[in-house]
Amino acid sequence: MLKRAFDLLVASCALLVFAPLLPIILVWIKLDSPGPVLFCQDRVGLRGRVFSIYKFRTMYAASAAGRGAQITVGTDPRITRAGRFLRRHKLDELPQLINVLKGEMSVVGPRPEVPRYVALYPPEMRELILSVRPGITDLASIAYRDENALLAKADDPEAFYVEFVLPAKLEYCVQYVRTRSVGLDLVILGRTAKALLGL
Repeated sequence: MLKRAFDLLVASCALLVFAPLLPIILVWIKLDSPGPVLFCQDRVGLRGRVFSIYKFRTMYAASAAGRGAQITVGTDPRITRAGRFLRRHKLDELPQLINVLKGEMSVVGPRPEVPRYVALYPPEMRELILSVRPGITDLASIAYRDENALLAKADDPEAFYVEFVLPAKLEYCVQYVRTRSVGLDLVILGRTAKALLGL
C-alpha cells in the first residue's frame, strides 16, 4: 500500500514537472521523422502478465514496428536524430509514468524485459523478479547506463547481452526484490538523478 502511494505521488509530481516539456518533445518527434509519437512494446510485468510499455518513439517507424534486433548497439542507424537526444537523457522513458499511474509499473523496480528474454530467466529468479511490479529505473539501469556502448564492443552484441549482461542485471534485480523498501527506492532515485546529470 505504501509502495503504491509512493508510486502515485512520484509519478504525478513528475508529470507536472515535465508537462511544459512534453509538447516540445511531441512536436520534435513528428518533425524529425514520419510515424507515431509513442512506441508501444510488449513487456512482462507483475506475475508474468504481459503489458504494453510506453516510450517516445526514438527509431524510424519501420524499425520501431519490431523489425530487427530488440537491443540497440552504439550508434544504431535505426535511431532518429531526436531519438539520440531523448535516449541520452532518458526522456524517451517519460511516458512510462502513465504505466505507473495505470498500476502496470512502479517508479523503481526491476526493468521489464520482452518475453523472449524473460523466457531465459532461471526459474527461481523469474518467480522472484516477477513477484513485484517492474520499474522505470533500478540498480541495473544505473550500473548499465552505458549499455549501448558496451554492446557495441562485442563481436555478437545479442549473444553478449544474453550471456553476460542479462545475468548480471538479474542479480541486481534479485538484490532489489530481497531488500526493497521506500528508503531504497529513494536512494535509487537519487542515484538515477546523479547518473543523468553526470555527477
